[in-house]
Formats: sequence, C-alpha cells, structure tokens
Amino acid sequence: MAQRRIPAAFVRGGTSRALLFHDRDLPPSPARRDAVFLRALGSPDPNGRQLDGMGGGISSLSKVAVIGPPSRPDADVDYTFGQVSVERARVDYKGNCGNISSAVGPFAVDEGLAAAPREGEAAVRIHNTNTRKIIHARFRVEGGRAAVEGDFALPGVAGTGARITLEFQDPGGAATGRLLPTGRAVDVLDIPGLGEIEASLVDATNPMVFVRAGDVGLSGQENPGVMDARTELMVNLEQIRAEAAVRMGLAPDRRTASESLLAVPKVAVVAPPAPYLDLKGTPVPEEAFDILSRIVSMGKTHRAYALTGAMCLAVAARVPGTLVHAAARPGKGDVRLGHP
Repeated sequence: MAQRRIPAAFVRGGTSRALLFHDRDLPPSPARRDAVFLRALGSPDPNGRQLDGMGGGISSLSKVAVIGPPSRPDADVDYTFGQVSVERARVDYKGNCGNISSAVGPFAVDEGLAAAPREGEAAVRIHNTNTRKIIHARFRVEGGRAAVEGDFALPGVAGTGARITLEFQDPGGAATGRLLPTGRAVDVLDIPGLGEIEASLVDATNPMVFVRAGDVGLSGQENPGVMDARTELMVNLEQIRAEAAVRMGLAPDRRTASESLLAVPKVAVVAPPAPYLDLKGTPVPEEAFDILSRIVSMGKTHRAYALTGAMCLAVAARVPGTLVHAAARPGKGDVRLGHP
C-alpha cells in the first residue's frame, strides 16, 4: 500500500516543536485526523522515543496544530492545538499551547492565510478554537515572509532568532469560564497517600494547579531529571492534578482525568526565590527572578516552562490569597520566573 502524502510544516515555536497542517489538507473525520497525527509523530511508542515519526519523545516535542480560515470576524485564522501522547494512541485538544501559538502567525503569513506588509511588522489575529480565545501575534516581515534571523534569545533554545510577541486577549477562564474555577484562591485537596494539601486552582490561558514545593518534599530548586527520578513524587503530583481537574469541572472523576485529560490542567510547584543551577550548570542568583517554579507536563517535568503555564503563574502571582502570590516577591509589574 502506497503512503499518502499530506503537506505539513515542521516548526519550532518557543521551547516546543510541532507539525503544522492546513485544515484543507486533512480528512474531515476527527478520528481519521487523529490517526494522521499519531502516525506522523510516531505514537503510540511504548519505548517513549517516537522513533517511527517526527516526535521527540517528550510532551514539548509531540504536538500538532491545524490552521484554517477564521470562523470569527475578529480573527484572521482559526488555530486548533493538539497534544499528542507519546506512549498512548491519544490526541488531547482540551487546552492551548502558548509556544506553538507563537508559530501560527508566521505560518499564516508565509502560507498566504493572513495579509502582511512586504517589509515591517505583521499583526495576525488568531482564534484558538481549543479555548475560544483571541491571540494577537506581532513579528517582523522581510520580503513578504516572516523574519527568521534576529538577536532575540530564549532560555532553553540554542542561538538567537527573530522575536515574536503574543498578546492573549481576555485570557481568564480559558477552559472553565472562571479565573478561579472554584471561586477560592486556595482549595484543600485530599490526596491518597499524601493526605490534605493546599492548592491554588487558576485558569488563565490554560488551567493550572499550583502547590507549595515544600508540601510535596521539594525545595523548588530541583532540575527536571531529579524530579522525574522520584517515582512517588510524580505519582503524588499526578493525583493532585487529577483531583484538581475534578474540582475545576474538567473531569467527572480522577480516573477519567488521568486517562483522558493529558494536557490540562498542568501541575506546578512554587517556592520563594532561592539560588539554583540551570540545566547548563550555570548559577542563577535569587535576585534574578521573583518566584521559583517547576511545571509537570504529561507526567514529565518540563525542561523550561510551558508558556501558557508561565502566563497563568504570572496572573496567579498578582491574585491576593493564592499560593503563588504568597511565594512571589511583592510587586505590580512583570513577574520574572526562575525555571530550569
């Protein structure tokens, strides 16, 4: 049987990578689309490598996006994000990805889906269908195409490139309809084997659950590999995530949350600023950031920090009463995040 050819762009957006497809090139059936995405990325792979596809074996490198004509008058394109499981035959559409959102504007201009000047700055209005929210992307254009080279450096990405600015319009309640889904800044979760633990459930750009690092036996200074090696810790964090999904109204029970909600909510630990070593072994002084945090994505500690997670954390840091607000250095402006 001959292979079927489907055009796609292999793109890095922020600290993630994805295959970007035109909506017109994909089969209309959701099940057939999922089959395409799974085969293209190399999932499911019980070895966790996605060797028979273009995935990279971790959540940040196992993503797809579908771009098409706008379904709203205030947008230039529609964009649907899919988080492809590495080890299971599943694609999760419950939330958005901020990193891949940054790739949509340049793709839309380069593929002729959105208008842009031949030289100067492009502005693309993106409708994310997962969250039904609008994102404005701004970036430099050269010769009618999105600029690639530049002096902007992004932690976790080697080298430099052209800067892309995203403005998330009205990000609160992206999945649940409320910034604080339970109406409380802090909830008490009863977790088997761990007991009662306080958590802040916040939904801004994507739903998140934040817990104190110390409450799960961490300092917040740990590198991802150290956290991932602690099996009991990762089990506890998944149980916290699943219970938070139920409290937020995203799942009817913990089992459904663990089996069906792969990408959201994400769980993160937070701590006050303290010095640590980043993944390159470079010392990061506590004066360089306002809050220390580590985020878990699909059962693995993120090597950087999910962009929507970082934005949700920044919002939570400015909401009095949340655990994030209590851990963060006081302030009213930007929130600087200490991540791996």
